[in-house]
This record gives sequence, C-alpha cells and structure tokens, in this order.
Amino acid sequence: RIRGILMEVLDSIPVTLDIGEVLKQSRLRKKNASVEETVRELIETAKVVARPKAVYEVAYVENKNGDSLSIGGVRFTSRVLRVNLDKVERVFPYVVTCGVELDGVTVPPDDPVKGFYLDVIKRMVLRAARKHLESYLTRRYALGQMSAMSPGSLEDWPITQQKELFSVFGNVENLIGVTLTESCQMLPLKSVSGIYFPTEVKFESCQLCPREKCIGRRAQYDPELVKKYDLTAQAVVRQ
Repeated sequence: RIRGILMEVLDSIPVTLDIGEVLKQSRLRKKNASVEETVRELIETAKVVARPKAVYEVAYVENKNGDSLSIGGVRFTSRVLRVNLDKVERVFPYVVTCGVELDGVTVPPDDPVKGFYLDVIKRMVLRAARKHLESYLTRRYALGQMSAMSPGSLEDWPITQQKELFSVFGNVENLIGVTLTESCQMLPLKSVSGIYFPTEVKFESCQLCPREKCIGRRAQYDPELVKKYDLTAQAVVRQ
C-alpha cells in the first residue's frame, strides 16, 4: 500500500497532576483526609511511572467514492467520514495512550476507592496526552481548527474498522504498546484512536446522536446535520 508521508511517535509527553483537579474530576461529593492521602500517593506513583505516548501519521485522502475512501492506502467505509473529508486532502490518523507503564500500576482488589481514583488519574493522563498531540499537530503543520472521528463512535463507522486504522501504522504495539483485542477494544483501556482533519466548522460525532442521557456528550444533537449526511439509519454514538 501507499505509506503516509510521515509517521512520528511522541513519547516525551509531560505529565502534570494536581490533587485538586483529580478530586474535581472524580465528581464525588464526600471527600476526607483519608481520600486525599490516597490520591496524593497515587499521584506520586503516577508521576514516577507514567509515560503516555502518541503515534500519528500524515496521510493523503484518495479514492473518495460513495460511502468509502482511502487514507494512506487503507480503505475505510463510512458515509460521515467520507462527507467530512470531501474537500480534505491531508489528514492525521492517530493513536494515543496513557501508556503501559501507568496501566501496569495495580491496587488491592479490596480497595475500590483506590481503584476508582487510579482510573481517574489514567483518564486525566490520557486526556492530557491527546491535548498535547493536538497542540503539537497544530503548531508543526500550521493548522487552524481541527475535528476528529473515531471508529466505533457512530454506527456509520463501526468499531471493527479499528483494524484498518491500526494497519495505517503497521505494528502499533511495537510503536507505543497499544494492542487490539478480538472485539477491537484497545489495551491499555485508556487509549483513543481516530483521524484528525482540518475543518472550518467544528464537528463532533455527538451531533448525529439522538440519545438524550449520555454523560459523554460533547455537543447537542443536530437533526439538520443528520439530513446533510443523508444517513439511511440513525447514527448512534457507541463510546
């Protein structure tokens, strides 16, 4: 296949954790000295071991046809993705992870509080790593506004296409330690993947999802946008 013009691994991503922010992100009302001490211990451990990583590739979009297109020589099937990239030539496939090092930190199974806060910290590290990648891409390639789509975020682009996305990079496990299960779930669990693309109008998959009760919603449902994509079935957010 045709390789992208550049693939790069970012493995020196800074990790900054603040106890106040960790407690805020937990969204728990009851906090005490014991909980704060637990969080401090976890933060100190995370600062020592966490090595979040990202890999991206600069790739060209080709063979746009109906509900499919090729990115870096790999064929993807999604009407929404094809429409979003209708006037786009260059995109940035990516995989970001909290890292196998932080994922390898364990807590006693009989300590659910510690397990909960460790999960919060992993999520925060992943979010920071993704923001780091976004900022890096914006600076390096003089990009304006970017949007992203991920396999599995919509029924229109099923999670099974994670396999195609990973094939863009070759061996992602060797690059940043992320593997795919048979069900196309990423390990470490606190990992994200997708395709960044330049856009004049910000796009979120949530705009095509009519489900009202969703804690992960990032944008309001837009029925007019559904018409734009001419979806034959309702696009349901999976993540």
